[in-house]
Parts: sequence; structure tokens; C-alpha cells
Amino acid sequence: MADYPTLRQRINQFIDNTLFQKTILILIIINALVLGLETSPAIMKSIGKELIVFDQVIIIIFCIEIGLRIFAKGSQFFRDPWSIFDFIVVGITLMPANETLSVLRALRVLRVFRLVSTIPRLRRIVAALLHAVPGVGAIIVLLSLVFYVFAVITTKLFGQKFPEWFGSLGESMFTLFQVMTLESWSMGIVLPVMEVYSWAWVLFVAFIVLSSFTVLNLFIAIIIDSMQTLNESNQPGDTTDKNSNNTKVMADQREDLKKIQNEIEELKRLIVKLSR
Repeated sequence: MADYPTLRQRINQFIDNTLFQKTILILIIINALVLGLETSPAIMKSIGKELIVFDQVIIIIFCIEIGLRIFAKGSQFFRDPWSIFDFIVVGITLMPANETLSVLRALRVLRVFRLVSTIPRLRRIVAALLHAVPGVGAIIVLLSLVFYVFAVITTKLFGQKFPEWFGSLGESMFTLFQVMTLESWSMGIVLPVMEVYSWAWVLFVAFIVLSSFTVLNLFIAIIIDSMQTLNESNQPGDTTDKNSNNTKVMADQREDLKKIQNEIEELKRLIVKLSR
């Protein structure tokens, strides 16, 4: 008798189907658009009720999807970080959002992040970012040291003449952050300071080179290196599969050669017998 798939296996095949996954992806995108439309008072005044009903229908579909995945995957569902992420995002949506918990209503937009768990390329990028966390942490420490050193220097040098920018350590750090982002750093901060301290440009240029052009670029370098490392870690498995496939092909070819040799030997024997 043929083995028929169980209900759990059928549901597992259903949720792993490409059409089902693409449908969920489209619903996530539509839901993101609906949440954006809900921020417009004019649109809410005209079709607000329809948007709310449509949003609730999508929430129900997401809940059914999560329920099916939990039933089909069982305990494996909670071992997958992306499945847990989807579960939390959908769970936040189900929490009551009254006046005291109005922030939960704003957190509904977190459902858009389900695109990350749905699209494989985005998942690889997020995995690379998480893999780069230790290196990024070291860069943050280095950047903090640069900020602290220059904040102390600028507070002592420019604090008396420019207390609104460098009056305290915190104000100096905030001003230096604005300089690092290159947001009106020349006309807004450096030139007024240079009117009193003509040599101040040397200090600010050194800070920009260290922070913007050096330290911040290290973030990009670490993330790129992390993505390359993840790609290289996935390649050995692929090469192993290719090598195993090549080994099987070579073994099949050897068997075919042996069969051909045996057939040739039999033909030789028949020819010898016929010649006699």
C-alpha cells in the first residue's frame, strides 16, 4: 500500500509552496501600504473604515499563517530565529492598543520587517550585520574615544568664547557629532570659531578625517568582510556536493567501461569459436 502523507506533512508542503510564500510577501507589501495610508487624515476620512477592515483581514491571515507554521513545524518552529521574529511581530499586533498603550498601535508597522524574513537576500544581509556585531562594537569604542578626546580639547579651548557649542562636555560632543555628519559644519560652526581662533580649522579637519573618513569607513569594511566570510563558509558545502557528484559520475563511467570490456571479451571468445 502507498504511504499517504499525514495532515502535518500536507500543511508543511502547503506553507513551503512558492505560491503561498509569494502570496504572503504580497500581503506584507500591501499591508505596509495600508499602514502608510492610515497616516493621512484625508484618506482616513474617505475610506478609513475600509482600510481598517482590510488591515484586520490581513492580520487574521497572518495569524492563520503563523498557526499553520507552528502546527507543521512543531518544536522546530521555535528553534528558527526568523520564525520567532515573525511570531513576535504578529503577536505585537494582537495586543490591545488603547490610550495608555497607544505606542502598540504605532508598532503595527513592524509587520513590514517581515519582508526581511521572507526575502532570502535580505536575510543574508541581516545575518552579515549580526555576524559583524563584535567588530562593529570595537569600532564604536574607538569612535567614542575619538569623540571624548576631541570633546575635552574643544571644551577647554573654545568653551569660554562659544559656550552654546562647547560650554560643557555634552554640548561639545553634540557639536562634534554635527561636524562628523558634515551638516553645516563649515559655515555654521568652524568659520565662526576661526574668526576668533584662526588655527581652529586644523583641529576640526583632523577630527573629520579621523571620524568621518576613517572610523566610519571601517564600519563598511567590517560589514563587507563579514558578508564575504559568510559566503566563503557556504562555499565548502557546495564544493563538497560537487565533488561527491563528480565521484558518482566517475564511478558510473568505470562501471560502464568494465561492462564494455566484458562485452568485448565475450565477442573475442565468440570469434575464436567461430573461426575453429
